[in-house]
Amino acid sequence: MHLGTKLRKLINEKRGLLVPGAGNALAARVIEDAGFEAIYLSGAAITNQFYGIPDLGFIGLNDVAAHTAAIREVTQLPLIVDIDVGFGNAVNVHHTIKVLERAGANAVQIEDQAMPKRCGHFAGKIIISKEEMCSKIKAAVDARVHDDFLIIARTDARSIYGFEDALDRAQSYAQAGADMTFIEAPESVEEMKLIAAQSYCPQLINIVIGGKTPSLPLKDLSAMGFGIVLYANAALQGAVRGMTNALDHLKKTGELKEDPILVATFAERQSVVKKEDFDALEKKFS
Repeated sequence: MHLGTKLRKLINEKRGLLVPGAGNALAARVIEDAGFEAIYLSGAAITNQFYGIPDLGFIGLNDVAAHTAAIREVTQLPLIVDIDVGFGNAVNVHHTIKVLERAGANAVQIEDQAMPKRCGHFAGKIIISKEEMCSKIKAAVDARVHDDFLIIARTDARSIYGFEDALDRAQSYAQAGADMTFIEAPESVEEMKLIAAQSYCPQLINIVIGGKTPSLPLKDLSAMGFGIVLYANAALQGAVRGMTNALDHLKKTGELKEDPILVATFAERQSVVKKEDFDALEKKFS
């Protein structure tokens, strides 16, 4: 089964498909090993991990394409790729879709912010007109080769023009051809329930740890009927805490052993990157 077809099937079940975000291929490996069914390549995670700077629209198509290809090389899970605003106008979006479908993406998430975009839970966002965003969605649909290369349309209107405008935009984006919509940063459980109840297409809810949207157990979000429950930067924030704990211990004590509370073991590290597969190749061709 085509991975996009598999992803569409999982989303259409509306059981709250739990999807963590990755910022690189190593994180994607860990996500797959943990038993998740899909991976989200987070633009924020690439920006934070690859460049060490905030999510303020600094990455480009080449960054995203390179990480997409690297992740596709090491996992066979469906891959959703964050393309921010599509890296330009509708013509740029058309090119972006072609590049990323070839690189191995099975879905993209595009948002209606103006360039340069910023994290959906930051202040100071500016969004484009509904009409311009619809033209970008139509360009994305036109560019895809496989019908199950999914287009996920995100609106950031909630924090700028209010919840009703966000609902209206999301429905318009679905009518323009989006396979799934994503209202960023709802601020109450009631808003989350209203989003999940929209029937025109499946809905995505993004749980930003420490952000504006209430955090609820997966069973509650599944019962609401969300297609995807996204934790875009759980792995990133966990990695930051893990690095901080390990390095603080090293700085204070001058020594760091294979303490499973602080670090993965050497064997675990080699297992994550599948060193045994390369050993087998070396043996095969020696």
